[in-house]
Order: sequence, then structure tokens, then C-alpha cells
Amino acid sequence: MTSENLSSVHRALDVLRALGQGPMGVQEVATAVRREKTQVSRTLKVLAQEGFLERDPRSLRYRIGWQLLALASSAGEDRLHREAPPVLRELVHQVGEPAYLTVLSGHSVVTVLTERTSRTLQAHEWVGRSSPLNCTSAGRALLFGLTEEQVGALLVTSPGSPLPGTDAAPRDVPAVLDRLRTERVRGYALAAEEMEPGLIAVAAPVHDHRGHVVAALNVSAPVFRMPPDAVPQVVDAVVGAANGLSARLNGAG
Repeated sequence: MTSENLSSVHRALDVLRALGQGPMGVQEVATAVRREKTQVSRTLKVLAQEGFLERDPRSLRYRIGWQLLALASSAGEDRLHREAPPVLRELVHQVGEPAYLTVLSGHSVVTVLTERTSRTLQAHEWVGRSSPLNCTSAGRALLFGLTEEQVGALLVTSPGSPLPGTDAAPRDVPAVLDRLRTERVRGYALAAEEMEPGLIAVAAPVHDHRGHVVAALNVSAPVFRMPPDAVPQVVDAVVGAANGLSARLNGAG
């Protein structure tokens, strides 16, 4: 690769880094990267043509485009799967119960990774299977970053039909929203015999570098192994693990 081509690559990378701070016009970008406006304008046009940038037709300012966001999302998912296993293992070591990594998939929550214990009696295996959002700790933790309108759209049901779960679960949208308001403040979700009798679970959200919820970590156990006096310790461990995984995703772990 010639020095001229290398210079173009470096210029494009500088431009993308600058626009990572927010939308800018051509002159603003040129000033930010300390390069000649004409060269920057050409770079912006090429990046926009390839989908890495978008240009607002009214303000004429450039912003990060769908192609770059798609690449970032793919890289984030790959890193999530790489960084989660040791966090799950440490969490299991702390609490002595199975730990799970879950993600939002359509209108459900799907478990994508798990770390088991040697106990013979454990919660059902859910890897690769979907479960409800409203009556699971992981499901509600995954809703922490959404608006009330977005949550309502995900929880649509047939008219007059209650949401799934036991009588202990929030089974309509207002009840779920009310539960979420409390759980967001404390930073974790607790589902005690809400999905099925005899099962309790604690979950906390995992955030990416933008602060968006990208996954949840949760621990579940039979209620006789996680009585009320044991819950605070499990909560501390789960929240600590979720924060630790968030830090790893952001390069701080």
C-alpha cells in the first residue's frame, strides 16, 4: 500500500473518530482532525457512499451510519461471548448456584451462555430457549434501558389475555412498568416464584460503551436454597458480576 493510500486510510479513521463525538459539518470535521477541508470533504463523501456515514439533508451535518453501527454491534456480540465465561464462572463460585447470560430476542429473553454447578437439583436448562420478559428477572433486567412505550410494544398480548406467569408476577403492562420503576432504581430485578412455583432468580443488566443494555446476568435457584436472608448476598454478587462484565466490554476490566 502506497504512502498516499495509507494517508487516506488514516484520514478516514480520524474522521470516524471525530464523528463518534456527534454530528458535524464538513468544516467542523476538518477542524477537529486538523486536515484540509477539501480532503476531508472527499473522505466524508466516500464514507457516506459506503454506508459508514449518513448526511442530514437539512442540516448537511454528517453522523455515524448504519454500516459502522452494524459492524460495531457484531464486534460487541463477539466480545460479549468472549468476556462472559470467566465472569459467569466467578459468579457461580461466589453463590454456588447456576449463572446465565441472556439477551433480548424479539418479544422474549433467550439464554445464550450458562455456567453450571455440581448440584444435582438445579433450575431448568434454558440455553437456546426463549422465556417471557415480564415474569423473569433476566427479562425485566433487559427492559431497564427501554422507554415505557418500547416496553409496552414488546409486551403486546391478545385483548383481555394476561401476560404469562404465576399470580406473583406482573401480568399486564401497567404492572410490569410499575415493577420496572422500582427495579431500575435499585439496579437489579428479583423474580420470586413468578415464572413457576419454587424458583427464585436475581438478574442485573450488562451495559455496552454507550450505556445501552446489551445483556443480563442472572442466578436462579430453588427457593429453599435461596431463602430471604440469602438474597442480599446473591444480589451483591450478581450486580457486581454484571458491572464487571460491563467494564470488560468497555475495555476497563
